[in-house]
Amino acid sequence: MNMNPKAFEIWIKELRPQLFLLSVRILGDEDEAEDVVQDTVLKLWSMEERLDEYRSPDALARVITRRLSLNAIRSKRHGSLRLEIPMSDSPEDRMIDEEEEEKEKELIRSLPDKQQVVLRMKHIDGMEVSEIAQVTGMSRDAVRQNLSRARKKIVSFFK
Repeated sequence: MNMNPKAFEIWIKELRPQLFLLSVRILGDEDEAEDVVQDTVLKLWSMEERLDEYRSPDALARVITRRLSLNAIRSKRHGSLRLEIPMSDSPEDRMIDEEEEEKEKELIRSLPDKQQVVLRMKHIDGMEVSEIAQVTGMSRDAVRQNLSRARKKIVSFFK
């Protein structure tokens, strides 16, 4: 589903009302729901090159909307107080951070495609196993197995 910006815009225009209604049902607030939908669109756009890895991008969009809506509820409950950790801005620290980030990306890219997909969905997108199964079309057991294998390969890399 590697699409150009115009095709993405058309897809989102068709999908946006569904995402908005879903978020309103969860949040009970139209303004917050609009913010969640906007965040969903931004996340989907950032994933645009990988959307073809998902069996149902529409289902993925709904899962992201649901998760962001639930996160908004949690944020309200726990307040928005967050601890800010001061970051060093020295060129050496930035270079080390960039090198570590590149190594992490390289390690993930070395995994088989299915393992990459489920690992990203679980640990980057914060999805549950059942949600990953729904979006990818894999069984829950297959998702768990791919996650386990991916984690084992990553752990073995650091041994």
